[in-house]
Amino acid sequence: MNPSERNVYVPLAGPPQVDRPNSEIFQVVGEENIFRMIEDFYYALEQSSIRHLFPADMQDSSRKSAAFFVGLLGGPPRYHERYGNPALRARHLPFRIDDEARKTWLECFDRVLDEATQKYGFPSEHLPGFRHWLHEFSRWMMNTK
Repeated sequence: MNPSERNVYVPLAGPPQVDRPNSEIFQVVGEENIFRMIEDFYYALEQSSIRHLFPADMQDSSRKSAAFFVGLLGGPPRYHERYGNPALRARHLPFRIDDEARKTWLECFDRVLDEATQKYGFPSEHLPGFRHWLHEFSRWMMNTK
């Protein structure tokens, strides 16, 4: 269903008022490990109950998402360079994202982050801040009650 054909939910709090993750993360983790981490995250999504919300080509989606996270975590603006403005809420509107889908998405990310220090060199002191950003920002992606 087209978003214009349904009542789109807008979180009352509006866009997230949360600090970006610490830019030191990129310096420690590096671009290659961010791409690996997001690839593992997309593998978890592929096995989840929200798989239907993603395009058939999960590898392409993973690469686009990783490009976004590279910039978010302090690296070069790969997403902007390759795809333009992220406009994340607008890009997510065609998909029905309710609180249950948000929780599943976060659970998949949390499973990957549980191993992030060992597997990707993610600095443990920055994991709480990054998790907080994910939790707060993901509320803004919700568009269905």
